[in-house]
Amino acid sequence: MQILVDLISQQVADAFEAAGFDRSFGKATLSNRPDLCEFQCNGAMPAAKTYHKAPIQIASAVCEKLADCQMFESVEAVNPGFLNLKLSGEYLAQFLRQMQTSDRFGVEPDANARTIVLDYGGPNVAKPLHIGHLRSAIIGESVKRIYRYFGNRVIGDIHLGDWGLQMGLIIEEVRDRHPELPYFDPDFTGEYPKEAPFTISELEEIYPAASAKSKADEAFAQRAHHATYLLQSGDRGYRAMWEHIMRVSVADLKRNYENLNVSFDVWLGESDAQKYIPQMLDIVKGKGLTVESEGALVVPVQEESDTKEIPPCILLKSDGATLYATTDLATILQREQDFHPGKILYVVDKRQSLHFEQVFRVARKAGLVPETTELQHIGFGTMNGKDGKPFKTRAGGVMRLETLIREVTEYVTQKIQENQTVSDEELPQTAKLIAMAALKYGDLSNLATKDYVFDLDRFSSFEGNTGPYILYTIVRIKSILAKYQGDVSAAKLLPPDSAEQKALMLVLSRMQDALRGAYRDS
Repeated sequence: MQILVDLISQQVADAFEAAGFDRSFGKATLSNRPDLCEFQCNGAMPAAKTYHKAPIQIASAVCEKLADCQMFESVEAVNPGFLNLKLSGEYLAQFLRQMQTSDRFGVEPDANARTIVLDYGGPNVAKPLHIGHLRSAIIGESVKRIYRYFGNRVIGDIHLGDWGLQMGLIIEEVRDRHPELPYFDPDFTGEYPKEAPFTISELEEIYPAASAKSKADEAFAQRAHHATYLLQSGDRGYRAMWEHIMRVSVADLKRNYENLNVSFDVWLGESDAQKYIPQMLDIVKGKGLTVESEGALVVPVQEESDTKEIPPCILLKSDGATLYATTDLATILQREQDFHPGKILYVVDKRQSLHFEQVFRVARKAGLVPETTELQHIGFGTMNGKDGKPFKTRAGGVMRLETLIREVTEYVTQKIQENQTVSDEELPQTAKLIAMAALKYGDLSNLATKDYVFDLDRFSSFEGNTGPYILYTIVRIKSILAKYQGDVSAAKLLPPDSAEQKALMLVLSRMQDALRGAYRDS
């Protein structure tokens, strides 16, 4: 089903052609002056240069050709050469009836749908989720749903940070606390315990303690680095400890993401990409792309057309250690071999834009993906407090996501209790739904690339452009339908008999265009 503005454009283009002008000038758009008209066409302005006529003369000629068109209630040519268009109520009702009876309200799937790998979430294992993880989760989940709605096969990958120094820090801290555990006995040959030697709350206390100790104790820091090396080299005991860390941490991550109604198709991480690193390095070296710089292995990615310096992409440090770029390139190779995607999308903080530019350039130069495969970074801004700085706890620390959700839920609960609008039995679930609406819609209603101020009072309001207001509107609509008690699907949509009805119908008619715009821009 065609979108409304395209149908209008076809009609106006026919009129341009009938008036003796090229039909390409007949593109209609949504009016930027809704007080004057609903749609507009500015094609007479550029046409005037082609046909050496006054724009108003061309607009008037086209207007005459549209005089008897049943699509429009009115067509007006105004200076200096605009066409102001208002739809007829009957045509608008007819269009909405067609939407109503069409599959998916007339939204056509993408004829070129493909496999998309969507990288979002990106938490570090053994660390609690904080509010910095919120935007990636919410935006990524939304992008996933939009792409799927248009018929794409979308594979959502959380891409866990599960292979870095934090693992060595945790292992050594556990060793200091429980040296008797078999994971630290090099002569142990039996089966390791199936139960982890810590809970999630203990694990989340162990990491910051170990991190602080490593800054004050150089010997401990060296032990942690060595433990990380042994883990990555396949040490049996450390690998068993790592598996405990993964199980406990991932179970907690899943619980937290479920609270946000965010899900992932694959729970892969940096550790899964490790076996692809040698192959990736062989490919990049084989293409002659690498050079040595101060002992490190790098790939120059600067191009002549660049207007600013793009530093080389470092693949291996001078000591042979890998970096994020190494892992990300190996992950691209892994995804190509596993899924053959037409597009790989990364929903990550915009401050990582240079990193992804470097990685994408190396992947292109090395041919890690076909030329037709898109590599795209959707960068987002930060969520800030009312002081304009990144959102913090009252004590000034980084706020845990779980804490933020609890505070929003408590705030909403208090507001509901003050208004006495919900029974005690329904209160917890209702408060949770409204809190999630406030949190998620508050984020999504801001431009993704921009920083925004998290204003709990505004986001949780039942008035204005907020998630709770949308929920309230849905409840009101359901209440009206319940009072009707008839078969709503059998009711016929009639032409509007008031300006308010027509305004609502025009908004409904833009559903297809809004979805396609979101799909196109993501």
